[in-house]
Amino acid sequence: MLLFMQSLSLSTIHFLSQLCLPSQAVNIVFFSQEGTRLSNAGAFPQKLFNAMTVPVVSLLLVLLFHLSTPTIHGLSDSEAILKFKKSLVAGKPNALASWDDKTPPCTWTGVLCNGGSVWGLQMENLELSGSIDIDALAGLTSLRTLSFMNNKFGGPFPEFKKLSALKSLYLSNNQFEGEIPMNAFEGMGWLKKVHLAQNKFTGQIPMSIATLPKLLELRLDGNEFTGQIPEFEHKLHVLNLSNNALIGRIPESLSMMDPNVFQGNKGLCGKPLETTCDTPINEGRPKPSSSSRTPLVIMAVVTALTIVIIIGVIILVNCKNRNKQPPLGLETRPSSLQKKTGIREGDQGHRDRQQSSHGNVSRRGKKMDTAAAGVENTNLTFLREDRERFELQDLLKASAEILGSGCFGASYKAVLSNGASMVVKRFKQMNNAGREEFQEHMNRLGRLRHNNLLPIVAYYYRKEEKLLVCDFAERGSLAVNLHGNQSLGQPSLDWPTRLKIVKGVARGLLYLHQDLPSLMAPHGHLKSSNVLLTKNFEPLLTDYGLIPMINQVKAEEHMVAYKSPEYLQHRRVTKKTDVWGLGILILEILTGKFPANFLQDGKKSEEDLVSWVNLGFQGVWAPGLFDKEMGKTSHCEGQIVNLLKLGLSCCEPDVEKRLEIGEAVEKIEELKEQQEDSDDFYSTYVSETDGRSPKGVSIESINL
Repeated sequence: MLLFMQSLSLSTIHFLSQLCLPSQAVNIVFFSQEGTRLSNAGAFPQKLFNAMTVPVVSLLLVLLFHLSTPTIHGLSDSEAILKFKKSLVAGKPNALASWDDKTPPCTWTGVLCNGGSVWGLQMENLELSGSIDIDALAGLTSLRTLSFMNNKFGGPFPEFKKLSALKSLYLSNNQFEGEIPMNAFEGMGWLKKVHLAQNKFTGQIPMSIATLPKLLELRLDGNEFTGQIPEFEHKLHVLNLSNNALIGRIPESLSMMDPNVFQGNKGLCGKPLETTCDTPINEGRPKPSSSSRTPLVIMAVVTALTIVIIIGVIILVNCKNRNKQPPLGLETRPSSLQKKTGIREGDQGHRDRQQSSHGNVSRRGKKMDTAAAGVENTNLTFLREDRERFELQDLLKASAEILGSGCFGASYKAVLSNGASMVVKRFKQMNNAGREEFQEHMNRLGRLRHNNLLPIVAYYYRKEEKLLVCDFAERGSLAVNLHGNQSLGQPSLDWPTRLKIVKGVARGLLYLHQDLPSLMAPHGHLKSSNVLLTKNFEPLLTDYGLIPMINQVKAEEHMVAYKSPEYLQHRRVTKKTDVWGLGILILEILTGKFPANFLQDGKKSEEDLVSWVNLGFQGVWAPGLFDKEMGKTSHCEGQIVNLLKLGLSCCEPDVEKRLEIGEAVEKIEELKEQQEDSDDFYSTYVSETDGRSPKGVSIESINL
């Protein structure tokens, strides 16, 4: 062993230097950087060698493994993906046409990149079949997430355990079948999310999945799993085992889960189900055997100690570097610009270099806090290839006006030096995920494309808060147009415009449900202030898909999904929760009344919008119910009444009786601006000559 360590090649030293290890770590094993090989001069101190701990030896082995990895795979990212492509059969024409070695892999369909390396494949809704070439995927050394949901893959469960660094695995809605081996997830210590719903898996739930140390989400619903539910070693945030053939007592660790996650398993008993268990806990419940776990425990301890050593060294190096660099902040000083516009000029420290930039202030003298704009990284991450690039400092020195402030942060309109207007949303409560998980989710949202979604153009990550950069919508939010136009001297929304908005919102919501099937509430925060309007009154949904990122306590306090009947009564959120939000929005659009329970918690039932409508609506036209600002309605009263009925159906308290999103959209699409026998109705907003747009204002009573 001693001779082995003394004959390590110079490449090992180079690798150590890349890890920023201090020189002491090299001196321990008498490394010498003179010549192409390590010097053997001087005997290695026997006492020091005997004192070396297992973690140091393990560290060397880890380093050697990494050195040998390129020779094992020997493929670039593009070569590995093209090799993987050969195992696929695409059902949709040209689904993988962009996978061409003439272009970088980061531009290919379904390929997610970070820093130029492929870290994820999102191959959803492409009608793919064939096999999943795990060996080819193993060539992607930065791969962290895989999603093959809503395809036609079949056969046995692939050997994903070869991808030991994987963090997320989404295989729901395919045709995989057979038993999953008990050791299928061994060694996948980083795995956090496993979605295998709606397949044809049989047999017992593998014990290796129950012992994953970082597992947060597990969906096995809609399969044919049998046997008992294993004991999970860690608390899960998301679990769904419904519609299988599981039997026996539910483990104590899962007794606080929503009962619906176990529904469809007639053989289950015990809390949280009402069915009691007449027999004692089956001693045959699968449990990890101590003998089989002993090597794993030893390996885990050794690995943990090794990681601690590496992390400690990196922290020391980073701390030294930080001490040499000024913090990123804003020191304001008076300038000539301040007297005219209220904009202050400041000095901003940069991580890589020091340079001057300008702070931002609103027309009210409120500045965008550049100190909060980032310490760890000063680069924006762009999600759209079709947008002109700009730097974070371009935003910071742009003139900015505050658009609104809400429970999760503030929104600013920033006008760049080229005249382009962007909206910067600053989130303070988006701390429910780490950097990689946040990046993964943002990339997923960034790939969404629909005419009724406001695209996320770029984002900025900082542990304490995040910035999302979006396009600016000229007419502001639907909330302002519904409840603020009168006070601003602007014309109100007429019936055809309101119907157009409802249809656009419904289409955008349906798209979210189709493209984000893994989220229980793909929007989760649908309300009038989160619907923006273009110049032509086309609605754009915003703040969608953010529930997984928001601090759970704050989400429950403020997000629309958590004000639904099913959550207030049963503490659960479902796919139909967004339908409830759509129903509330429809009632708000038709009545002109703002939902009181959205403004603050603890509102009484008589102040609830649904209750108010139900009290006054008898199934026919009732002038007192509808917003008088809609204008001429004599030729469209039947259509308005039909939409009101539909809105109430979407707000059905019983989730089982509530419409599915597809049903709701289909019924909305059938509605027309006027009765079939009328031809004299017109909309003041349809005219192309109407170029008026409301001023950028905020309404204090509206929670933005």
